[in-house]
Amino acid sequence: MTDNTTRLDHVVLWVRDPLASADFYKKTVGMEPVRLTDFAAGSAPFPSVRLNDETILDLMPLSTAERMEMVPGAAESSGHPVNHVCLAMPGDDFQTLRDRLEEQSVPVSDISHDSFGARGMARRSFYFRDPDGNIFEARHYD
Repeated sequence: MTDNTTRLDHVVLWVRDPLASADFYKKTVGMEPVRLTDFAAGSAPFPSVRLNDETILDLMPLSTAERMEMVPGAAESSGHPVNHVCLAMPGDDFQTLRDRLEEQSVPVSDISHDSFGARGMARRSFYFRDPDGNIFEARHYD
């Protein structure tokens, strides 16, 4: 990528079992794992899943929280509530994700219409939780 405008690079999620979380994001949400083999072999501190060419979700083991020292108080951020992370996608992918979640018996919210976001008003959106309780919104604008 050569465009150096400000963009979202990654979001770090605290998870109890990174391998199980990666499996959920791959099979249920349709994201590709990154560094999964390296994590399993002990050569990477956490695996990730790829949202798109520019953005990943890091699956940080909750067991490492006490070793977080990048800023004072970082360890206390484990489990700190974030309201939700929103995934914007094309309409076909939106329906595919909802179908996959329902097939995997993942509870989903009712569909909302015309909710505001980074690109204006989204036509439809819904919410779901990952196995660690992180809340995601899926939406599409087209």
